[in-house]
Amino acid sequence: MNITVYLGSNEGNDPALKTAVRQLGGWIGENGHTLVYGGSKRGLMGELAESVLMAGGKVIGVEPQFFLDMGFDYDAITQLIPTKDMSERKAKMIELGDAFIAFPGGTGTLEEISEIMSKIVLGHLHAPCIIYNLNGYYDDLRRLLDRMVETELASEELLKGIRFAGSLREITEIIEGT
Repeated sequence: MNITVYLGSNEGNDPALKTAVRQLGGWIGENGHTLVYGGSKRGLMGELAESVLMAGGKVIGVEPQFFLDMGFDYDAITQLIPTKDMSERKAKMIELGDAFIAFPGGTGTLEEISEIMSKIVLGHLHAPCIIYNLNGYYDDLRRLLDRMVETELASEELLKGIRFAGSLREITEIIEGT
Protein backbone atom coordinates (compact mmCIF):
# COMPACT_ATOMS: atom_id res chain seq x y z
CA MET A 1 0.00 0.00 0.00
CA ASN A 2 1.22 3.50 -0.81
CA ILE A 3 0.76 5.72 2.23
CA THR A 4 0.90 9.43 1.51
CA VAL A 5 2.00 11.40 4.55
CA TYR A 6 1.72 15.17 4.75
CA LEU A 7 4.02 16.86 7.25
CA GLY A 8 6.38 19.75 7.64
CA SER A 9 9.99 20.17 6.67
CA ASN A 10 10.64 21.80 10.06
CA GLU A 11 11.32 19.76 13.20
CA GLY A 12 9.19 21.82 15.54
CA ASN A 13 9.99 22.33 19.21
CA ASP A 14 8.28 19.24 20.63
CA PRO A 15 10.62 16.21 20.91
CA ALA A 16 7.57 13.92 20.75
CA LEU A 17 7.18 14.83 17.05
CA LYS A 18 10.53 13.34 16.05
CA THR A 19 9.90 10.19 18.08
CA ALA A 20 6.40 9.71 16.66
CA VAL A 21 7.41 10.40 13.06
CA ARG A 22 10.24 7.86 13.32
CA GLN A 23 7.82 5.29 14.77
CA LEU A 24 5.38 5.95 11.92
CA GLY A 25 8.17 5.56 9.36
CA GLY A 26 9.38 2.36 10.99
CA TRP A 27 5.86 0.95 10.89
CA ILE A 28 5.43 1.87 7.20
CA GLY A 29 8.72 0.21 6.26
CA GLU A 30 8.35 -2.88 8.47
CA ASN A 31 4.88 -3.59 7.10
CA GLY A 32 5.92 -3.51 3.45
CA HIS A 33 4.19 -0.24 2.66
CA THR A 34 5.64 2.52 0.49
CA LEU A 35 5.87 6.08 1.75
CA VAL A 36 4.77 8.87 -0.58
CA TYR A 37 5.83 12.27 0.75
CA GLY A 38 7.10 15.70 -0.24
CA GLY A 39 10.66 14.56 -0.99
CA SER A 40 12.63 16.76 1.40
CA LYS A 41 15.58 15.68 3.51
CA ARG A 42 14.85 18.46 6.02
CA GLY A 43 13.10 18.31 9.36
CA LEU A 44 10.30 15.85 10.03
CA MET A 45 10.12 14.95 6.34
CA GLY A 46 13.71 13.75 6.38
CA GLU A 47 13.20 11.87 9.66
CA LEU A 48 10.17 10.08 8.23
CA ALA A 49 11.86 9.08 4.98
CA GLU A 50 15.03 7.93 6.74
CA SER A 51 13.07 5.78 9.20
CA VAL A 52 11.11 4.10 6.38
CA LEU A 53 14.34 3.32 4.53
CA MET A 54 16.03 2.03 7.69
CA ALA A 55 13.06 -0.32 8.20
CA GLY A 56 13.50 -1.73 4.70
CA GLY A 57 10.66 0.19 3.07
CA LYS A 58 10.42 2.14 -0.14
CA VAL A 59 10.12 5.92 -0.34
CA ILE A 60 8.71 7.98 -3.20
CA GLY A 61 9.38 11.70 -2.95
CA VAL A 62 7.35 14.17 -4.99
CA GLU A 63 9.03 17.55 -5.07
CA PRO A 64 8.58 20.72 -7.10
CA GLN A 65 11.55 21.86 -9.14
CA PHE A 66 12.05 25.04 -7.13
CA PHE A 67 12.70 22.95 -3.98
CA LEU A 68 15.07 20.73 -5.96
CA ASP A 69 16.91 23.84 -7.13
CA MET A 70 17.30 24.84 -3.46
CA GLY A 71 18.86 21.45 -2.65
CA PHE A 72 16.07 20.13 -0.41
CA ASP A 73 15.79 16.72 -2.10
CA TYR A 74 16.76 13.55 -0.25
CA ASP A 75 19.03 11.59 -2.60
CA ALA A 76 18.80 8.31 -0.64
CA ILE A 77 15.11 7.74 -1.35
CA THR A 78 13.87 5.01 -3.69
CA GLN A 79 12.32 7.32 -6.27
CA LEU A 80 12.11 11.07 -6.76
CA ILE A 81 9.38 12.53 -8.95
CA PRO A 82 10.04 16.18 -9.87
CA THR A 83 7.06 18.42 -10.56
CA LYS A 84 6.77 21.87 -12.07
CA ASP A 85 4.95 23.35 -9.06
CA MET A 86 3.01 22.65 -5.84
CA SER A 87 -0.28 22.00 -7.65
CA GLU A 88 1.27 19.27 -9.77
CA ARG A 89 2.97 17.88 -6.65
CA LYS A 90 -0.34 17.64 -4.77
CA ALA A 91 -2.05 15.94 -7.71
CA LYS A 92 0.75 13.39 -8.07
CA MET A 93 0.77 12.59 -4.33
CA ILE A 94 -2.99 12.01 -4.46
CA GLU A 95 -2.67 9.87 -7.58
CA LEU A 96 -0.04 7.68 -5.91
CA GLY A 97 -1.72 7.36 -2.50
CA ASP A 98 -3.88 4.51 -1.22
CA ALA A 99 -4.16 6.07 2.26
CA PHE A 100 -3.50 9.60 3.50
CA ILE A 101 -2.13 10.76 6.84
CA ALA A 102 -1.72 14.31 8.10
CA PHE A 103 1.07 14.34 10.67
CA PRO A 104 1.35 17.55 12.71
CA GLY A 105 2.62 20.24 10.36
CA GLY A 106 2.14 23.79 9.18
CA THR A 107 -0.04 25.55 6.65
CA GLY A 108 1.16 23.39 3.75
CA THR A 109 0.14 20.24 5.61
CA LEU A 110 -3.25 21.76 6.38
CA GLU A 111 -3.77 22.76 2.75
CA GLU A 112 -2.85 19.30 1.47
CA ILE A 113 -5.03 17.34 3.89
CA SER A 114 -7.90 19.78 3.31
CA GLU A 115 -7.89 18.80 -0.35
CA ILE A 116 -8.03 15.12 0.64
CA MET A 117 -10.91 15.81 3.05
CA SER A 118 -12.82 17.67 0.31
CA LYS A 119 -12.30 14.86 -2.20
CA ILE A 120 -13.55 12.30 0.32
CA VAL A 121 -16.60 14.38 1.26
CA LEU A 122 -17.44 14.84 -2.44
CA GLY A 123 -17.02 11.11 -3.09
CA HIS A 124 -14.13 11.67 -5.51
CA LEU A 125 -11.68 9.70 -3.37
CA HIS A 126 -12.28 6.50 -1.45
CA ALA A 127 -9.27 6.03 0.80
CA PRO A 128 -8.47 6.36 4.48
CA CYS A 129 -7.98 10.01 5.48
CA ILE A 130 -6.28 10.05 8.85
CA ILE A 131 -5.54 13.11 10.92
CA TYR A 132 -2.73 12.11 13.30
CA ASN A 133 -3.87 14.01 16.36
CA LEU A 134 -0.64 13.48 18.29
CA ASN A 135 -0.94 14.99 21.77
CA GLY A 136 -4.09 16.84 20.71
CA TYR A 137 -2.36 18.76 17.91
CA TYR A 138 -5.46 18.73 15.70
CA ASP A 139 -8.09 19.15 18.45
CA ASP A 140 -9.06 22.56 17.06
CA LEU A 141 -9.54 21.11 13.57
CA ARG A 142 -11.79 18.43 15.04
CA ARG A 143 -13.80 21.12 16.83
CA LEU A 144 -14.08 23.10 13.59
CA LEU A 145 -15.40 20.06 11.71
CA ASP A 146 -17.88 19.41 14.55
CA ARG A 147 -18.96 23.06 14.33
CA MET A 148 -19.55 22.68 10.60
CA VAL A 149 -21.91 19.79 11.35
CA GLU A 150 -23.62 21.66 14.23
CA THR A 151 -24.35 24.63 11.97
CA GLU A 152 -25.46 22.26 9.19
CA LEU A 153 -22.79 23.50 6.81
CA ALA A 154 -21.52 19.94 6.55
CA SER A 155 -23.22 16.65 7.26
CA GLU A 156 -21.99 14.16 9.78
CA GLU A 157 -22.49 11.42 7.20
CA LEU A 158 -20.16 13.12 4.73
CA LEU A 159 -17.47 13.67 7.35
CA LYS A 160 -17.35 9.98 8.36
CA GLY A 161 -14.46 9.40 5.97
CA ILE A 162 -12.22 11.74 7.96
CA ARG A 163 -10.71 9.87 10.89
CA PHE A 164 -8.73 11.22 13.83
CA ALA A 165 -6.08 8.98 15.40
CA GLY A 166 -4.17 9.78 18.57
CA SER A 167 -1.59 7.03 18.24
CA LEU A 168 0.20 4.78 15.79
CA ARG A 169 -1.93 1.89 17.08
CA GLU A 170 -5.09 3.74 16.00
CA ILE A 171 -3.57 4.53 12.59
CA THR A 172 -2.74 0.85 12.19
CA GLU A 173 -6.30 -0.15 13.06
CA ILE A 174 -7.75 2.29 10.53
CA ILE A 175 -5.43 1.21 7.71
CA GLU A 176 -5.69 -2.51 8.42
CA GLY A 177 -9.47 -2.20 8.63
CA THR A 178 -9.57 -0.83 5.09
